[in-house]
Amino acid sequence: MAADSGKKEQTPKPLGGTESTYAKEIYTQAGKAFEENKFEEAVQLYSKAIEADPKYSSAYFNRALSYAILNNYTEATRDAEKVLDMEPDSHDAPYVMGIISEYQHDYEGAKEWYEKSLSKNPNYEQAKARLEQLKTKINTEVTSSTGAKMKLGGDDRTEVVEGQIKRVRFHKSNLKFKDVVGMTKEKKLVYENIILAIRKPELLRAYGKKLGLGVIFYGPPGTGKTYMVNAIGGETASNVIIARINEIVDMYAGNTEKNMHAIFEQARENTPCIVFFDELDALGTKRGGSGGGAGGGQQDYMRMAVNQFLQEMDGVEKNPEGIFVIGATNQPWDIEPALKRSKRFGESVYIPPPDYKTRKGAFIYNTRKMPLAGINFGRLARATMGFSQADIEEICDKSALIPAAEEDMTGRRRKIKMSDFLRMIKKHGNTLDEWYGMVKKDIISKTETQIVDGKKQVIVKEGKLTPEEKARYKPMIKDVRRNSNPVYIFVKKFARLVSLYLF
Repeated sequence: MAADSGKKEQTPKPLGGTESTYAKEIYTQAGKAFEENKFEEAVQLYSKAIEADPKYSSAYFNRALSYAILNNYTEATRDAEKVLDMEPDSHDAPYVMGIISEYQHDYEGAKEWYEKSLSKNPNYEQAKARLEQLKTKINTEVTSSTGAKMKLGGDDRTEVVEGQIKRVRFHKSNLKFKDVVGMTKEKKLVYENIILAIRKPELLRAYGKKLGLGVIFYGPPGTGKTYMVNAIGGETASNVIIARINEIVDMYAGNTEKNMHAIFEQARENTPCIVFFDELDALGTKRGGSGGGAGGGQQDYMRMAVNQFLQEMDGVEKNPEGIFVIGATNQPWDIEPALKRSKRFGESVYIPPPDYKTRKGAFIYNTRKMPLAGINFGRLARATMGFSQADIEEICDKSALIPAAEEDMTGRRRKIKMSDFLRMIKKHGNTLDEWYGMVKKDIISKTETQIVDGKKQVIVKEGKLTPEEKARYKPMIKDVRRNSNPVYIFVKKFARLVSLYLF
């Protein structure tokens, strides 16, 4: 199954005569499209083969792989489950289920599927290889959604009972600053403002330096904010608590406050500890902003969470040693102002999108364990101008799947080629261009000409930022202006096209 074109042929259950032959002919065409990375075409052809022979398990299997590469995990899962129903003893159907789980960052689930595949066929090399890669991410480590490696240091999950948090997950991180590609300036700021405060508070006190207790990481999505938090955890040997807003906020009176208190109480019991609030703007939206007002349902629950958060931060402020709070956001201007005042989140560190050198380093880092053939990392960095670190990580991972899937179909092993990366870059695209266009209207003022009483009047419409916020978030504002400028957008697209198709 799934290897009709190279391994010993496993004939699908026929519907009879010419119809089964036709299904096999279409299946062969689909296999050629897959090998040429024409995955949409492959899906269409595999679908035709399935229409001709609904019991063609190999067609379901390879269509599942195609769907997985195209990020259509719902259809990929449906096809893989169909194969499992048709062939309960299959070893490669659990393998593709593992790939689907891995792409969705469900690493524990992926591990279980790969192990199930190997229980059916202990010599299945593809499953062995994928499972080996996962060993660096799970068991002694788990992996965050941005790829950060984290060693479990306590409870392996947050326990929520009837809306109340009873136990908070925390972990130890194995990441160090050497694992963070680029960002030299940002790492220096982090070292001075966070790591010294955690490692050597007495040194700072000797020079009369007040100890801070919170920092905000802000910047575009996917640029490595969570990764940086885990590197800080590794550098300081601290426990790290991931505080999830959806677990904190609860509709029943009192639960929200209790949940917030439980998180800080867990931190006090496991010092040194870093408490990390991702998407901090979701917790602390400016009071009186859109959606505010009396009553307000969900808005009221959020207000309770913010008030309790401020109380907890005040408590940490009185005894700052051992606890450090880090917030991350893509939209710092939407954070409750009280959260940003000095001694709560007194410092803000901009985590920028990767420049050329950082993108090149990201490709090298993310492919360090892959079998490569003739890769021009400089060209890949140019072809991904304007991409985020998360984009690059996913491109590398999916490029590795192309030869793995080919080997499963043909039985022939090869290394990952430059063409695999270029094709995945074309297919993946980047996530930042749209984001820059979206936030531009929120933070950059614009002029409009209107006709009033027959006369033209120029009206300046200000963005959301106050003068203080404009000064505080100047690096990000500059970045948004540049990346939403039509000339620079053209430059980025031109650079990508030249690198993808010429050199």
